[in-house]
This record gives sequence, structure tokens and C-alpha cells, in this order.
Amino acid sequence: MSVTLQSEPFDPGTLFNAFLETHHDAGAAVTFTGLVRSTANDPVISMTLEHYPALAQRQLEDLRASAMTRFALRDAEIIHRFGKLYPGEPIVQVMTLAPHRQAAFDGANFIMDILKTTAPFWKKEEGPDGAKWVEAKEGDDKATARWS
Repeated sequence: MSVTLQSEPFDPGTLFNAFLETHHDAGAAVTFTGLVRSTANDPVISMTLEHYPALAQRQLEDLRASAMTRFALRDAEIIHRFGKLYPGEPIVQVMTLAPHRQAAFDGANFIMDILKTTAPFWKKEEGPDGAKWVEAKEGDDKATARWS
């Protein structure tokens, strides 16, 4: 599938290797894997991702289609997890194939920038001081705006 929403963990390397087998006419492949982060200054015990399944699936499929057209990609895949995740676990993986590297990079960046600000996912982090919802970041909005 080109867009997968799942609660189960995934192996980024296995997914990427399988993705590379889909086209031999591409000259560039880009992958981005987002991870659950925990730092000394902002410790995270776990993160829970909630989503609206039907809407999330449709929006990510539309986003993929838009990237495919806009950057003349040979293929693109989006895998996004939901449910309870722990530090170091993959949350999202975006993979793009294109004839040349710039289109592959731009396609992956476009998908991630738009996904971060428009996809119906909500993050709640559990830390030593309790749980808190993760707020939108101004930098994410700026990154999305560059594609307008």
C-alpha cells in the first residue's frame, strides 16, 4: 500500500528495501523516518498518537497524490503509526523515488511539511510530571507555507 496507518511497530530498513524493489527506473530514493524523542531537558516516557482514521487515510492519500504529480515522482509511500509509542520508536516513514535527487528530496520534504500541519493526528506525551498535549510549532507552519 502507498499509505499505511498502523499501531504496530515497523522496521524502517525492511520497508525501504522493499520500496526500492518497486522501480528500477528511478535515479534517486529518499527516506525520512520520524522517531519518538526524549531528551534530558524534556524527558518523554511514552507518546500516544490519536487520529481520525478515515480522514487521516484520505488526507494522506491526497497528499501522496499531490506530491507524485508536483514532483513527477515514480513512487511515494507514507507509513504512520498511532497508539502508544516509546522513545526511539519510529512514528512515521516517508519514502520517495524520482528520476533525479532534487525531486526525491523535495517530494519527501513536501509530504512531511504538509503532514505535520494538516494531518488529523494528535500527540500526547507522558513525562515525569504527567501528560501533556503537544502543541503545534510555528516552525512547522513556516515550513508548510514555503510550498504555497
